[in-house]
Amino acid sequence: MMFDSLAAWLEWLENCHPREIDLGLERIRLVAGRMGLLQPTARVVTVGGTNGKGSCVTATAALLRAAGYSVGVYTSPHLRVYNERVTIDGEPVDDQALCNSFERIYACCHANPPAEPISLTYFEYGTLAALDIFRARSVDAMVLEVGLGGRLDAVNILDADISVITSIDIDHKDWLGDNREDIGFEKAGIYRAGRPAICADFDPPQRLLQAIIDLGAKGYLRGKHFDYHQEDTNHWRWSGSAGHFEHQPLPQLPLPSMAAALEAVTHLGVTVTPASFALLAELRVPGRFQHLAWQGRTVILDVAHNPAATLHLAKGLSDWRNTNPGARVFAAVAMMSDKDRPGSLANLQALMDGWLLVDLDIPRAASSEQLRKNLQDLGFEPLASGKMKACLQALLQVSVQGDLLVVFGSFFTVAAALEVLAPGVDGAGQ
Repeated sequence: MMFDSLAAWLEWLENCHPREIDLGLERIRLVAGRMGLLQPTARVVTVGGTNGKGSCVTATAALLRAAGYSVGVYTSPHLRVYNERVTIDGEPVDDQALCNSFERIYACCHANPPAEPISLTYFEYGTLAALDIFRARSVDAMVLEVGLGGRLDAVNILDADISVITSIDIDHKDWLGDNREDIGFEKAGIYRAGRPAICADFDPPQRLLQAIIDLGAKGYLRGKHFDYHQEDTNHWRWSGSAGHFEHQPLPQLPLPSMAAALEAVTHLGVTVTPASFALLAELRVPGRFQHLAWQGRTVILDVAHNPAATLHLAKGLSDWRNTNPGARVFAAVAMMSDKDRPGSLANLQALMDGWLLVDLDIPRAASSEQLRKNLQDLGFEPLASGKMKACLQALLQVSVQGDLLVVFGSFFTVAAALEVLAPGVDGAGQ
């Protein structure tokens, strides 16, 4: 074996390819073909979208498991440990399974001497490892989360039985374009001829709609083929191919993602019942409006990192404030330098009583000085800045029991907070 530990493999994978992101399917498809992974016997659901992918994946997998399916789930990125990315029936696979798959992938990359070995990225290795493990475990269904875009993303080497797009908003402009039309086209690349193409976006771009037609896919659109509505603070209704359901318990996870998941499993033959809605209401995803109790305060952790995501976060925080009059809300934020920080912060400015700026030891991260300038442009002066532990301790000093602390801005931000708030506990909290 090339390496004898998962940590050693991951260290090598971080530097094994000249580019961190190298969109395109030719290289990975060739290796997948050598491994016999291109025609799985399991049903395949591929989920893309700017926001809400992880929630939709979680809901789809839970509904399938409840219907008796054995389900493999592939998501990214991870919060605490790499194994979170590859789960079977809700349990992360072990280190040895990942190491064995990485070894097989490496061998197939070097399987055609004297030709040059095929070079793959960190994400491409991870994708092939997940597919290899799912085949070895003979899962009934695979639910795969797109990493970036869709058309040229590694998971798109498989022809999905069901493809879902949760939302289309501006993000990853350098790779996908700077407008919703171009981004929608890239995401629509996961759709397949003759197969359900689900879109939960309230206003799908014309290029996405045209792609459904050009590909010959069977479009299922929010507002036309399925829909939902929040009835009150505790209930919602959904209608779709499975029928019409009213006054169902409101889930914590985003409604567009839940609605799309219900529509998706219907096309796999799952019977939707009131129990399906009760199941969705109980679901939690780490880092998505995740609640922790800490030092007498409520802490909410959220990976929101673009304006559309912080707008959704703002709605949740507004609801919290309405049910907790008199409590104050403080934020600790760290974001990546390539994100729309002004737009993301502006959605939350009216809800915050104070800001702290976190410095992350990540090359891509915006500095606290960059974040300070963004906040000052919005008319706010942060209370303090520093490493995550120092910022959380500072929040303790300015807050009192019953106040809310919000930590948001990226997966890296939430992971750093969990190291302080819940060390050694994977996916802590609700």
